[in-house]
Parts: sequence; C-alpha cells; structure tokens
Amino acid sequence: MLMEVFGQWWRKGTRIGIRIHPCGLFLAAAFAVTCWAARQTSLDQFYLVAGLRVGALLLVPLRYWVFLILGDYAHLAYVVLPLSDELGIAWSILTPACIMPTIAAIVRLHKSVLQNGSPAWLISLAAIAALAISSINIAMAELLWPVPPDIGILQRLIRYSVGDFLGILTLAPLAFAWRLRHKHAAEVGRVTLISVGAAVAIPVLAVASVYVRAEQPWLSGSLLFAMGMPAVLLTCLHGWRGAAAAVSLVNLVMGITMPSTGQPWSFDSTTFVIQQILAVVGITLLALGSSISHHFNRLRTEVIASSEVISQTRKAHTASELSLRERAADMNRIGEGIDLHLSETADWLIRQGHPRVAENLISTSAFYSRKFRAQASLVYPTALEHVGLYLALQIGGISDVWQSTERILQPRLFGDPCRLPVALQLATYRALTEAVSLLLQCEQGQIRVSARCGRTRFGSGIVVVAAIVDPGHRLSDATIKAVTDRLAGRVLSHGGTVECRQNRIRMLLRDT
Repeated sequence: MLMEVFGQWWRKGTRIGIRIHPCGLFLAAAFAVTCWAARQTSLDQFYLVAGLRVGALLLVPLRYWVFLILGDYAHLAYVVLPLSDELGIAWSILTPACIMPTIAAIVRLHKSVLQNGSPAWLISLAAIAALAISSINIAMAELLWPVPPDIGILQRLIRYSVGDFLGILTLAPLAFAWRLRHKHAAEVGRVTLISVGAAVAIPVLAVASVYVRAEQPWLSGSLLFAMGMPAVLLTCLHGWRGAAAAVSLVNLVMGITMPSTGQPWSFDSTTFVIQQILAVVGITLLALGSSISHHFNRLRTEVIASSEVISQTRKAHTASELSLRERAADMNRIGEGIDLHLSETADWLIRQGHPRVAENLISTSAFYSRKFRAQASLVYPTALEHVGLYLALQIGGISDVWQSTERILQPRLFGDPCRLPVALQLATYRALTEAVSLLLQCEQGQIRVSARCGRTRFGSGIVVVAAIVDPGHRLSDATIKAVTDRLAGRVLSHGGTVECRQNRIRMLLRDT
C-alpha cells in the first residue's frame, strides 16, 4: 500500500495551490522597504530589522506570512546580492532564504502561549529568535565565505545576539500590545500626566546624555542609567503594557543616540556595556510588568466575583425581607380582624346586660393584641419605614424583648437614620438585634447598644456597637465565631465590616 502511494506521488507529483493576493504583494513590498529603511539606522549591537521581523509576524495573520517571507527575502537579496562576487553566490542565496522562515517557525511555536496574553513569553521569543538569527549568520559566514571574518565566533555571537535581542525588545512588545489592545483593556489603566511625563522623560534624558557626552562622559552614563526610573514608573502604572512602551522607548533612544563610525561593524564598547545592562533591565521590566498585570487581573476577577456575590446576597436578603413584610402585614390584618370581632362581641355583651364581662374581654383583648402586634413587629419592623431605625428600636417589639431581659441599658443613638435608605436601616436593624441576641445567649453582664450615622467623604453609613458594659470582659471564641457566621454576610452585602474587639461587637454598614 505504501509503495503504491509513493508510486502515485512519483508519477503525478504534489499539487500546491497558492493564492497570490494583491494585498499580499503590497504587504511584501512594504515590508521589504521598511526593513531596508530600518537597516540604514541599525548597528550590529542594535539591529531593528530583527524587531521588525518578529513584530510583523505577531501582527500579520498566518495566511500572510508567506508574503512577509517574500518581502524579507527581497530586502536581503537587494542588500547581499551586490556582495556575491566578494562573499560567494551560495551565501547570497542561502542566507536570505533561512532567516525569516526560522523566525516564523519560532513565532509559530510561541503562538499558543502568546494567545493567552502572557507577555513574559516575549522574553523567550526574543532570546531564541536572536540566538537563531545570529547563529545562522555566523554559520553561513563560516561555511560559505571565502575568507571568514577576523572577529572571533563567540564575540560575534554575543554582539549579534545582543543587537538582535535589543531590536526585538524595541518593536515586538509594541506589536504584541497592539495585537491585544482589546483584550483585558481594564488593566491598561488611565493615562495620567504622570504617565505622559515618564514617557517624555526617557527621550529627554537620552538627548541630555548626548549633549554632555563630549564634556562630561560620567554624567552622560548617569543620565543613560537614569532612564530606568521613568521606565519602572510606567511599568508600575500600566503593567506589562507600560513595560513594553518603556523598554521600546529606552532601546529606541539608545539606538538612535548610539555613537557610530559608519563602518559595517561599527561598535562602541562603552555603550555596549550599557546596552547589555539595559537588556537585563528590559527582561526585568517585562517580567515585572507581566507579574503586575497577572496579579491585577486575578485581583480584578476576584473583586468582580466578590461584587457579584455581594449583589446576589443583597438581592436574596431583599427578597427575604419582602416575604417577611408580607407575612407581618398578614399577621396585622389577622390581628385587626380579631380585634374587630372581639369589639363586636363586647358590644353584644353590653347590650345583653353583661358590662363587666365585656370590660374584662376588652382589657384582655387589648393586652394580647399588643403582644400580637409586638410579635408581628419582630417578624418585620413596619414602623422602621415610617419613623426610622432609632424609633423602631425604642417603640417596637424588640424594645419589649430587651427590657424583659433586664440586661440591656438605655441605647445611645446619634444622628438621623431617616437620611439613610430603608434597606440599609433594615439591614442594620437585623444585624444589631442578632448581635444583641448573641451576647444575651453566649455572654454574661449588662449590654450597651450604641449607634451613630452620618456622612463622610466616602459616603453615608452607620456604625453600631453592641458591647458588654464591663471593660475587662472578653468575648469568647464561640461568640466571635457565631458573629462571623451569622452577621458577616448581611453586613458585607452593604459594603460594611464586622469586628469583635475585646468586649464589643462593632459593625459598619455603608450606603453603596
């Protein structure tokens, strides 16, 4: 079977269909011209063409990569073919044919991890691509040049690799940031005057370094190192996108201001040392920015999830309170019906000549009617909607319950709770009554209830405290656990906090 397939392929060959699109040809031509222009401003230790190759592969869809390879080959052929008589025709043909496909394969291998929006992999991409390009150039020169260069292989590898790496770090992060401009846009952060100032400071420091280079070389080097400070600031403000912009700016101004002799192997050893340091700084900034963005996204996801949980909890509490409100209204209607029937019965007894029995019936019904309505107010404090939280605590059924324990002192209430939303007052009422109930069940001693509501620059809210009067008292672990389990959900749903401090339970609820 295998031999038949091979024989058929040998006879008929393989058909390869390639669609030549005008946009692709235009892309190839534009890429070739751009690479040629970038080559004019590049040095061995700062090679922008490498960054253009990687950046273009990151931006352009996979189906157009063949045109990028064609454009890069055309650009390299234009550069190296005039040297074919001196360096060999084989080198002039093979070297351009190997570089761009190798970079494309490296970018393709990193495609899956880069699609997840992890910029830290740009460092791996830049390092591998730089080493691959440099290795191809050196290997082709050693194998195909009639006379190999005098510079040692290791020296050339380091110099070329650093130059290619810096070129990639200059343009590839910007291309990657542009590609992901619509993904996780919230992590970019708002552009402020500080961000603009930091971005402007980098080229200003570079220009100042060039200006004082001849007279004060030590100051020139210090200014070059000072460019790292605004770069770090951009990274901290905008995560890996800020790092991408900072690293690109630093490398670009370094490349533009780098002294050059104009020779093919122009090299400045002092600047090269600084560039090696900047390469390390670039790696550090991208790694730091990636870490900042990662933790920011994780925190933002947690905050969104927490907000959703709080919103759902508040809706559940609201639905529960509406149900209790209806139940309390039904109880009040039943109580009113009972009162009406008892009143009619008392009138009938009076007409039948039994006034004393009617009087006893009326007094008894009034007593139990108050008890019944007090219990209904414990189900839902209807008075809170009309007279506010403080009066609901003082005249509602909860006041009778607290007085019957003989452990609750007169509440200390400050502020006007009627300015707060009814939902917030109701949540405060539930939380406070639950806190007092826990103290009555689990602790000994007199209890003091206090509350203060008002408004600050962060918004309006209320602070309530249920405390054991004895200052030396300490809440038990069981009480603290019960407070956390039974009160935290309701209080947190209103943007508040619950704290157990020594002898007291302190709760803050805010109007959010």
